[in-house]
Amino acid sequence: MEGIITSFRRSRHTLSGNHVIIEVSGYDLDKAKKIVGKEVNYNTGKNIIKGKIASVHGNSGKVRAIFEKGMPGQCLGSKVSINN
Repeated sequence: MEGIITSFRRSRHTLSGNHVIIEVSGYDLDKAKKIVGKEVNYNTGKNIIKGKIASVHGNSGKVRAIFEKGMPGQCLGSKVSINN
């Protein structure tokens, strides 16, 4: 299954570089709760950055993932694979 990175987790003054918000197409709040804890992989071309879905973000079915190291800025709008 695939998702799209839409944003970093952020507040007014700070931005968390390894926390991202992922939108999975066709998912609502109930379906998003079922994929919490799954592994997420982002392919940089040379390396694969691994992460884990931590929680649901909002009521629209987006999820928050924590990656093991900081994500590059060009990852916004790109696809990630979610392992079942």
